Amino acid sequence: MAKVKVTLTRSLIGRPETQRRTVRSLGLRKTNSVVELPDNEAIRGQLHKVQHLIKVEEIAD
Repeated sequence: MAKVKVTLTRSLIGRPETQRRTVRSLGLRKTNSVVELPDNEAIRGQLHKVQHLIKVEEIAD
C-alpha cells in the first residue's frame, strides 16, 4: 500500500478550530513535524481540508 509523507509547514495560530483538529488528527503537532500516513480516501480528504498548511510527498513502496 502506498503512503504519503506529510509535513506541517505553517503555524496553526489564528486558524479555525476545525482545521486545528484536522491537523491534530493527522498526527502533526508542531511546525515542521513529519508523519507517514497510509494513502486512502479518508486521509486524502483531511489533507485537502488543510492543504494550505502542509506539504505532501508520495512515498512509493
